Amino acid sequence: MTRAEPLAAVQAVIRSYVDACARGDVLALRALFHPSAILSGYLAGELVAGSPEPFFAAVGANPAPVESGLRYDTRIDTVHIDGRIATAVLRETGYLGMDFVNHFQLLEADGQWHIVAKLFEST
Repeated sequence: MTRAEPLAAVQAVIRSYVDACARGDVLALRALFHPSAILSGYLAGELVAGSPEPFFAAVGANPAPVESGLRYDTRIDTVHIDGRIATAVLRETGYLGMDFVNHFQLLEADGQWHIVAKLFEST
């Protein structure tokens, strides 16, 4: 596999994450995360840590930006790949009324890249 192939694959996972958030598609989000994934960070100044289930619930319980017309902008700042592990930084503006910086840890297993950890902070 060439360097461009894993880079494109990791970027595709992050773009799929953005698309699922924009559409409020919890099933699509769930498919991107490894079953043992963790999610930790600061939401409105409060520390949260554990599984991504509360995040999935919040996505499902709130209006999707695509349907509501709410502004939602994103930018992938960096992607770094070392073999079968990767790190990506995604900035979100206007998601659920907040801005986020997300640090994703991904790994490749059985030919697929999965999010194994999401670290974030909202502002």
